[in-house]
Parts: sequence; C-alpha cells; structure tokens
Amino acid sequence: MPNNQLPLKQGGFTFKRFFVAHDKSPMKVTTDSCLLGAWTPINLDVQNVLDIGTGCGVIALMLAQRLENRLCQIDAIDIDPKAVAQCQQNSLNANFLTIRALNIDVNQFRIDDHSCYDLIVSNPPYFQSAVECRNTERQLARYTESLNYQQLIDVVRRLLKPSGLFCLVLPYHFADQFKQLCELNQLYLHSEMVVKYTADKDFSLSLMAFSFNQNDNFQCQSLCMRDDDGRYSQQFKQWLADFYLFRK
Repeated sequence: MPNNQLPLKQGGFTFKRFFVAHDKSPMKVTTDSCLLGAWTPINLDVQNVLDIGTGCGVIALMLAQRLENRLCQIDAIDIDPKAVAQCQQNSLNANFLTIRALNIDVNQFRIDDHSCYDLIVSNPPYFQSAVECRNTERQLARYTESLNYQQLIDVVRRLLKPSGLFCLVLPYHFADQFKQLCELNQLYLHSEMVVKYTADKDFSLSLMAFSFNQNDNFQCQSLCMRDDDGRYSQQFKQWLADFYLFRK
C-alpha cells in the first residue's frame, strides 16, 4: 500500500490524507458533501470560512486540506453536540488545527462585525417535515424545520463579507426555488455545477455558489458521476483526485 494511503477502517470513510469517523454523527459522509468540498471555488484572499451544519466535518476537512498552505480559520458549526465532538476529533486526528468545531444553532450565532466570512459552505437540510425520523438528531440534520431556506439566506447575508462567496449543494429539483429566493434577497448566482449519477438519469444534484455581486460571466458546468459500465467517470475522478482512494 502506498505510504500516503491509510488502511480502511470501520465506522467512517477513508480519504487519501485522513479518516472521517461518522458513527456518532446523524448524517454520514455523502457524495454530495464530498463533491461540495472539492468543487467549492476558493479565492486567493480566503481566510475565514464557515461550514454550516458541519456534521462529522467532512466538508471542513476537505477545505482545510485545500487551504493548508494559507493562514486561515474554519468555523464548523452544528446544532448536534455529538456531531460537533466527532468533527473536532476528526480534525485533530487529521492534524488540521485550523478547524474550530462549535456546538450552536446558526440562527443564534454571532461574531464580531469585523470578522465576517470570506466563504460560507453548507450541505443544508432540505426535506419538508413529513414522516418523522426515528431520532431527533437525524430529524434536525435532514429536515428544514431546524434551518429553512429563508433562515439560511438570512444567516448568509448577516455573516458573509461583501466580497465573499456562499456555496451549497441541494437536490436538483430544489435548485430553482432556492435561486429565486436568493435573488429576492440580493444574492446572485456566481457559478453552478449540475450532477447526474449516470448518463441515462436526470440531474440529481446542483452545486451552487452565490455572491452579493451579479456575475455577467456566469457559466454552468455539468458532471456525470459514472460511465455506462458503472465505474466512476474520468471527470468525477478528476474532481476528487486529491481526496478519494480510487481503485485502479
């Protein structure tokens, strides 16, 4: 086994550079989060990052790896104390000391006005309440009753720097609704990548970046995750090359 590859472990997901335990977090490592962590545009002047609803911390860890040669601070916040504890432990185990895990409801989160964020990321809850989950923690992680779209946008408008970027991933069929709501709140689509799992399927995910400034050069990328034979596509491998342990 190459020196830069860790042995596979149980109770989490093994990346090239670190292991993300997720057995104590309501939401596990998902392809959605991994794509967001790899895709999120990072400007040269990014120093302060906020990960809303961090869970086990996978997005924060991926961004910490991408930003490891810069002086930066990543605040990873979650309403679930077990998830926050696991995020902090994952960060320490990966030796990413730039991550600060905080157990707090983002709606009550306050910082100094001079310390607003250059980058805010989130894989937010997106289901409307219907059938309740078997435990409260998973209910909060998956359903918008803990953080609805307008609340998320209000948080971003309060905490994002004027020149900052807000990035998130949503199911594709929710994306248009979210874009319209953002535009009503003076947040404008900066860039987007739409994702389908296979070529014969409809788009399933939308990764979006918003800013306070309208982008006249907006372009939408597309990604197909798997080839016809079911293997990861070359394009997907390129996006996750710094993180995934792809089989040869």
